[in-house]
Amino acid sequence: MKIFNWITKVAEFVIGSFPLFRWQDAIDILIMSFVIYYIFLLIKETRAMQMLKGLVVLFVIAFIAQRLKFTTITWIINAIWPIFIVVFVIMFQPELRQTLIEIGRRKLFRTFLFKNESEIYHKIAEASGVMKKKKIGGLIVIERETSLKNYIDTGTKLDSELSVELLLTIFFPKTILHDGAVILKNGRIVAAGCVLPLTQNTNIDKALGMRHRAALGVTEETDAIVVVISEELKTISLAMNGNITPAIEKNTLEEMLVLYGPKLEK
Repeated sequence: MKIFNWITKVAEFVIGSFPLFRWQDAIDILIMSFVIYYIFLLIKETRAMQMLKGLVVLFVIAFIAQRLKFTTITWIINAIWPIFIVVFVIMFQPELRQTLIEIGRRKLFRTFLFKNESEIYHKIAEASGVMKKKKIGGLIVIERETSLKNYIDTGTKLDSELSVELLLTIFFPKTILHDGAVILKNGRIVAAGCVLPLTQNTNIDKALGMRHRAALGVTEETDAIVVVISEELKTISLAMNGNITPAIEKNTLEEMLVLYGPKLEK
C-alpha cells in the first residue's frame, strides 16, 4: 500500500510539472545541447580541452564549497575565477580562433543534418574502380567507433573534403603519399601517407601483399573498415574485424560500405 501511494505521488508530481514545461523550453534545451556537443567535437583533441576540464573542476569545487559554506575556499575561488577565464582566452587564442573557423567552414547545419554517407561511399567505390582499372594500389581506412588518432599522427594531416579526384591524386604512383594509407573520419580525409600495423596472423593467403596485411593489421586492433586496391592482383578487397573479403566489384564494395560503414548523419 505504501508503494502504491508513493507511485501515485510521483505520478502526480510529474503530471503537475508538465504545465510548467513549454514547447519553447524543449527547443531551447535541444539547441543548447547541439551547440555544446558540436563545440566539444571541435576541441576534444586540442590543448583547450585540458584547460576546459580545469574550469569544470574549479566550478565543481566552488559549488561544493558554497553548499558547505567554506568561506575561505569560496573567497579564493571567486577571486581567481575571472583571472582563470582571461588566462584561458589568452593562452588558447589560436585554438579558439581555429574553432570559430571550423564552425564557419563546416557549414554547421549541412554537416549535422544533411550529410549522407551513401554519397561518401559512392565516391570511395568510384575511386576504387578507377584505381583497379588503371592498376593503381591504395589503402582507404574508414574510422568507426575506435579512434585512429595514433595512425593519423604517422601521416600527413589534410582534413579535406572527400572526392574521387583527390583520392586518385594521392594514390598516383609518383606522389609522395601513395605508399601509405588514407584515413577517413566523419566523411572527410583527415590524413594520407599513414603507416598501419601489419597482421600477426601467419595463416593468411600467401598471395596477399603488404597492403592486405596492413589492412588486416589495423582491423585486428580497431573496428575500422579498410578498402584495399591491389595493383598486382588488380582487385578490390574489403577488410574488417580481422577478416578480408577479396576480389569484389565496385558496386558490391559500395553496398558493403553502406551496410557496415559508420552513419554520418548527426
